[in-house]
Amino acid sequence: MGEKFIIQGAKPLKGEISVVGAKNAAFPVLAASLLARKPCIIDNLPKILDVLNFIEIIKSLGAEVLWLDERKIQVRAENIQPKNLDKKLVSKLRGSVLLIGSLLANFKEIEMPQPGGCLIGARPITTHLDAFSQLKVEIIPKEESFLFLRPEKEEEERAVILNEFSVTATENILLYLATSQKETVIKCADGDYPVQELIKVLRKMGVEIEVLDAHTYKIRGKKELEGFEHKLMYDPIEAGTFILMAAATKGEIIVKNVEFKFLELALKRLKNFGLPFERIDKSTLKVKSWSNLKVDKVQALPYPGIPTDLLPLFGVLATQTEGLTLLHDPLYENRLKYLEELNKMGAQIIFADPHRAIVNGQTPLFGIEVSSPDIRGGVSLIAGALIAKGETIINNVYQIDRGYERIEERLQRIGAKIDRLTD
Repeated sequence: MGEKFIIQGAKPLKGEISVVGAKNAAFPVLAASLLARKPCIIDNLPKILDVLNFIEIIKSLGAEVLWLDERKIQVRAENIQPKNLDKKLVSKLRGSVLLIGSLLANFKEIEMPQPGGCLIGARPITTHLDAFSQLKVEIIPKEESFLFLRPEKEEEERAVILNEFSVTATENILLYLATSQKETVIKCADGDYPVQELIKVLRKMGVEIEVLDAHTYKIRGKKELEGFEHKLMYDPIEAGTFILMAAATKGEIIVKNVEFKFLELALKRLKNFGLPFERIDKSTLKVKSWSNLKVDKVQALPYPGIPTDLLPLFGVLATQTEGLTLLHDPLYENRLKYLEELNKMGAQIIFADPHRAIVNGQTPLFGIEVSSPDIRGGVSLIAGALIAKGETIINNVYQIDRGYERIEERLQRIGAKIDRLTD
């Protein structure tokens, strides 16, 4: 049965909301737990669909998972078997691509189906495959999967140059090299928060990782890795989501557990646009109501740029500000697909090409029935519905649940009129 959100809009958000653990940091840390034969403890896990499915996948491999608390688990991966992998779940989850690195680190041969995830554009794993090929991993394409064969002998001096600043490709190679005792340099690597979290964990496990510059790492692994205990950072994308929702509705909210380090440019741009906010302490931000805001251009870029996952929320905000706003996502050609739904709600948005759109504001939005295209597009439609006059119905909320924990209950606490209904 499908579920939908029913939202009554035209009401600003007011109150206090707390951010939970980082979704995109959970995947590489969970994958790292498969590298050790000793217990690994992970705390502050977000209880969202994608993370719970990833846990089910590692259980299918034979890992023992014990819930120690509401958000805390212990993983024991002493007897995992790649052949038992739940391929159906893998095909639903983009983050499962990280199992290539963590399994190939300890097994000579693995077979992996193509990972699933959001339909935000062409998302092939060619950067991953190219990187593994540079390390002499043999890759045999099959009908709906890939067979990976680890080389019998490793080269003494190795370097991997990634084709793009890919978060998951960087993580995959770090995971794969975690058990290799040869020194390897990874160039054109990504440095965003999930990669930084993984590096912290691998160091706890005994892996030597040196950051040579913003996009270059030197790694030397260890044959037998230690277990670890790690508390996940809070989710900067979720924090940004709530901040932008408050801005779009001209609300006043306090956001707790903000990881400011990973939102610096996004917050700077919001300040430039005219959004009044106040940093209360090292992890708390107060967003204030505004009367005059001008959003000229927002471009998604690799860290420390504005995260691509926040661009859809900027698009909603732009519908409520005067003048033209250019939205640009160089990477994903379907990232802007949600804007089609906003146009149905009354927005005036022109698509320049698959990567760029121009928003002509200020336009009133009106409640209609729409469908969530992906995680971030879906939560942006919630933001649009909170602005809109009348009632908005959002279908396919499964997509939103993949990335946001009980979002309707949390938004209700800050004044949103939002309910979940089951067909």
